[in-house]
Amino acid sequence: MKVLLLDVERIGWELVKPEASVYEDSDEKSVSVDDALAMMLSIEVGDDEGVADKAIEDVEKLMAQFKRTKLVIYPFAHLSGELAAPKEAIKMVDYVYNTISKNSNLSVKKAPFGWNKKWSVTLKGHPMAEQGKSYGKGDAKKPVNKAKPVSVNTAIVKKSDWSGLPDTDHRTIGEKLDLYSFQEVSPGMVYWHNNGFIIYKEIEKFLREKLRQYDYKEIRTPILANTALWYVSGHIDHYRSEMFIFNSDNEELGLKPMSCPFAILIYKSKKWSYRDLPFRAAEFGTVHRNEVSGALTGLFRVRQITQDDSHTFAREDQVEDEISILLKMATEIYAAFGFKFTAYLSTMPDSHLGDEALWTKATDNLKKALERNGIKYEIKDKEGAFYGPKIDGDVLDSVNRKWQCLTIQLDYQLPKRFELQYIGEDGKEHMPVIIHKTIVGSLERFIGVLTEHYQGKFPAWLAPVQVRIMSISEQANDYAEKILEQFKANGIRTYADLSDKTLEYKIRDAQMQKVPYMVIVGKKEKENNKLAIRDLEGKQKNNVEVDEFIKKVTGEMAERSPTSGV
Repeated sequence: MKVLLLDVERIGWELVKPEASVYEDSDEKSVSVDDALAMMLSIEVGDDEGVADKAIEDVEKLMAQFKRTKLVIYPFAHLSGELAAPKEAIKMVDYVYNTISKNSNLSVKKAPFGWNKKWSVTLKGHPMAEQGKSYGKGDAKKPVNKAKPVSVNTAIVKKSDWSGLPDTDHRTIGEKLDLYSFQEVSPGMVYWHNNGFIIYKEIEKFLREKLRQYDYKEIRTPILANTALWYVSGHIDHYRSEMFIFNSDNEELGLKPMSCPFAILIYKSKKWSYRDLPFRAAEFGTVHRNEVSGALTGLFRVRQITQDDSHTFAREDQVEDEISILLKMATEIYAAFGFKFTAYLSTMPDSHLGDEALWTKATDNLKKALERNGIKYEIKDKEGAFYGPKIDGDVLDSVNRKWQCLTIQLDYQLPKRFELQYIGEDGKEHMPVIIHKTIVGSLERFIGVLTEHYQGKFPAWLAPVQVRIMSISEQANDYAEKILEQFKANGIRTYADLSDKTLEYKIRDAQMQKVPYMVIVGKKEKENNKLAIRDLEGKQKNNVEVDEFIKKVTGEMAERSPTSGV
């Protein structure tokens, strides 16, 4: 049995048509449920009531933890490739529904089995809003397939099939622009092609500049550690099912699902004075999370993630200033992409570490920082992390979808669990506070958001190819090559199309590849040492000085302008 648990603002569906030979009838053709826990459920071969009881127990615990009173059970075949027969699946879904309905005071709704549904879901913003789990012993009954050598010419290079997706989907755009691919041998992990990796590195470069500007020290930590580390941090109690864990030489090891314990170990490697703080440690941390396969969605949900993590170790009197720095940094970073963010203050959940006095102090610090920076915010009651309150920030894309990217968490609990210390001005030991942050969050997910936000029309500073030079005739090729070298010398990512194809074809091809600027040169431009410039919107400017255009493009690159055009 595979289960994906979603803490949702809203989930809804509209029945389209039956898609299975066995399906359940329903009088409700359109349904919408707010503020609920959604149990996305795949029934597998061999599942029985014992397996279902384990899943039910976890669901009821999470309902209590999140204080949800409404549960939606949604049959979701995409989580598994080992599905039970429809009749058996309906029987098990009904068992789950009836057991929870009879034994609790919850309001439970079940989506009908076997239908093609037009559905939508809006998640809550907290880190534990999505949890995938597997149940049952069915896998133990299946024969073990031993690894066999595979030829490079077989399925080992088979890519994911994105056919049928809308043209606006980032997976479709990514394939057309040759940005990235997904291979079956590495499920949920991105293969960055050169065009996509240029975008990735430009964002990373920009973020690094901001980190240096605000005096963050970049660190690098391993991706593997003994699981004892996460027992100390308390994370394993919440994330074990999402971790890749294995044994080697009688030692239980795991790929790291988050970077904070590793930054803490660097802090613990030396002694600190109050004069040394704050210590601002930043890492483009690669983490791995064992998401269920049916939940993987292009760049939006992957198993290998790179985050713009930072962990600030600060004295109590420095907290407000440090949070102000992060809010200012976030505002500046989002502006480069044409984004503003909506801030939320997430307060103490019912299930939390530490006493309420510390939580009140931490929450007050976050409030003061928001108000000091003139940032309006809304309260998300009881949606803080289990170890501290936090500020969340949602950005709004070009089609009015909200994406949570910013997270600033104030943490008094992990310093206590790891016994962190610094020597104060009074010569005594004191405990620092940790401020966790991500601004773009997962780089993979953020690039997916940007791809759909821009619909592939990336501004010049991000575009893989910023300028395409097109010669009208063979007589202008030498001038085009001269211009090409000038552009390259100024750091402009340039390609010259000197083919004998028509100008209309060259323009159309550049438009299909979403190149921000097209430089057209012919006999007239060569004689006058000028350029004709065309942008993606079809606007054209003639008789442009070469140095003037170079200055324009390099200026957009330096300023990281969110828009481009003549």
